[in-house]
Amino acid sequence: MALTTLDPITALIVIDLQSGLMGWPFAHPIGDIVARAAALGAAFRRRGLPVALVNVDGSSPGRTEQAPRQGNPNGNPIGNPFGGPLPEGWTDLIPELDRQPSDIVVTKRTRGAFASTDLESLLRARGVTQVVIAGVATAGGVESTARQAYEAGFNVTLAIDAMTDARPHAHAYSIEHVFPRLGETGSTQAIIDLVERTDAHELA
Repeated sequence: MALTTLDPITALIVIDLQSGLMGWPFAHPIGDIVARAAALGAAFRRRGLPVALVNVDGSSPGRTEQAPRQGNPNGNPIGNPFGGPLPEGWTDLIPELDRQPSDIVVTKRTRGAFASTDLESLLRARGVTQVVIAGVATAGGVESTARQAYEAGFNVTLAIDAMTDARPHAHAYSIEHVFPRLGETGSTQAIIDLVERTDAHELA
């Protein structure tokens, strides 16, 4: 569904834009994705709206706990992120996000940002009823977070030009077939235009 509106208190959730993933062979230039996510963050902060920055530190236990092989044509793990100790700084949020003291910061060990974190309670405490989601990977952390937000009762918006995946077909499938079932989709600029007409302090 195309973007139509934002609730008075809408939060931005940025998924896994962290140092350890910046070298992955994403389908779209990661610099462009980062720039759009940063622009969204700046717009939300200007209006006093919550910004949640999420990073991933390993993976949840189970039989899938192995180095992921997605995105590399020769089938070898990329960066071996979950197959052993993570390199120092791997989980660090990239500086371009311009983390502020008012930002919500959560670390996850699952694909989605709501499972096994306190993100939902932190958003509820701020009166959030809608979330805008950006980051990586489209069919991984972004889609899982969108599904969890939808199931938790939040209105969901996906910033489709502020996300990417190492698998172009998976990225396209999520945007074309999954996201329209979970909420609304729009460009970074369209979302910023709506944010500029939203003021949490005046409308809350």
